[in-house]
Amino acid sequence: MSSTFFGISTGLYFIAMAVYISYVGFRKPGIAVAASGITMLGFLSQTTALALRWRDSFDFWTGSVPNSGMIESVLRSAPLRNLYESLIFFVWALIAMHLLTEFKYKNRSLGAFVLPVAALALAFIDVSGMSTEIEPLVPALQSNWLLFHVFLSFIGYAAFGVSFGAAVAYLIMITDSRNETPYIFGSVVIGIFLVVLIAMGIDYINLTAAQRGEMLQSYFLTATFKSQSGFMMALSWVAGTIFVAAVWRFGLGLKKVLGGLDLSVNMLDDITYKSIAVGFPLFTIGGVIMGAIWANSAWGTYWSWDPKETWSLITWFVYAVYLHARLVAGWRGKKAAVLAIIGFVAVIFTYLGVNLVLSGLHSYGSS
Repeated sequence: MSSTFFGISTGLYFIAMAVYISYVGFRKPGIAVAASGITMLGFLSQTTALALRWRDSFDFWTGSVPNSGMIESVLRSAPLRNLYESLIFFVWALIAMHLLTEFKYKNRSLGAFVLPVAALALAFIDVSGMSTEIEPLVPALQSNWLLFHVFLSFIGYAAFGVSFGAAVAYLIMITDSRNETPYIFGSVVIGIFLVVLIAMGIDYINLTAAQRGEMLQSYFLTATFKSQSGFMMALSWVAGTIFVAAVWRFGLGLKKVLGGLDLSVNMLDDITYKSIAVGFPLFTIGGVIMGAIWANSAWGTYWSWDPKETWSLITWFVYAVYLHARLVAGWRGKKAAVLAIIGFVAVIFTYLGVNLVLSGLHSYGSS
């Protein structure tokens, strides 16, 4: 039953993304209201799906560990146990943050930037072929810290995702020339992100049914950039470079569209800052501090420089520098927007990239 509601919410988010983008193009208030309504329906459906998934996980856990107490069973069956569940929760938290931002600023234009992130995250689930089954908890995850550590981390990630969308929109609105360094950086980063997602889709198409059930990192980009065929590898690099160049060339075209909306650069800068101001303490407490405590209970040490831990610390430093530069040095404008984009790139690599290209104590998260 939960998969049905997940499917409904996925479909609604994709429709909402298209409607939000249509609003950017046609600027009709009725379209914006429809986009918000569809998003809220999708959020309600996904909330129901998460509740049902939690109930199913609870039944699975109590069936596997019948002597477990009620509170322990509830905490350890939270639907945050593998990459699939954490990605679903990330999208849920991102949509929740978006709706709160939309309500606070009474502006629906940001949906055209946030909903694509949610839709791409859901598309990643399909193209990667990751397992959606409820599985037994591995020993390292059998901790009461599971719920708090992952829950707070992903609420923080969602806030960073909103800051990313606002920073991208800000950068486009304030850019006058494609040759400005901040615009080049932002367009290239987004272009590379899309290229990797497309390449993973090609990976998935080329895999057999049995291969799709194996570890993701075993086949990461093996059909394109890491292909055994020299021709395919060269073609991938050429096509990827052209795609990134096209994003840089035509991305600035959004400036005219954004200029006609009820967005202002001050509003976008404020959303970027406040989203990071909310996400940073949540990530600090849930991701770094609780993660260290959990690591000590699971592996006997608070810090082991595991790739996931190392990149979490890098992510923390990027956002710490952003807040320090903003509050102490008075950073505003392009430099702050670029730093917000760098921070979210670090988030994505910490969350997905480490599982795909590196290995370590958190490698179970990729299954």
